[in-house]
Amino acid sequence: MSDVSTSTISIDAPLETVRAILFDLAAYPTWSTAIKSAEVKESDDQGRATSVKVSIDAGMMKDRVLLNYDWSKAPERLEFSLEDADLLTAMNGAYITKAIDADTTSVTYELGVEVSLPIPSMMRTKAEKATIDQALAQLKEHAEN
Repeated sequence: MSDVSTSTISIDAPLETVRAILFDLAAYPTWSTAIKSAEVKESDDQGRATSVKVSIDAGMMKDRVLLNYDWSKAPERLEFSLEDADLLTAMNGAYITKAIDADTTSVTYELGVEVSLPIPSMMRTKAEKATIDQALAQLKEHAEN
């Protein structure tokens, strides 16, 4: 698996508000321009999505993927991994949330991808970082409005 790129942002919204947005996987297309569609395929006995088919268009990263979500470390950490894709050969990541204070939340996004095409590591890392930064900025904008 590739190295994981990571970034953290501070959001002026309570922890539970931010988690509610992050945990509503089917609603990602309403606030993330990189996620064109998200269809929950399977859920656990608590109604949390465990398998989601996602259409991604994040600049260099364009694919249709089936992601598995691991809730075992939630609510502090929500992890995902790739089950199937058209172009990606591996993808894993996590959203890590924690309260800074009652009205401010820290969110760290980790992302690692591998593609079937020969792409230099530096370009892959740059694309991961751009994807992370865009996702966090859009999450912040959505949560603060």
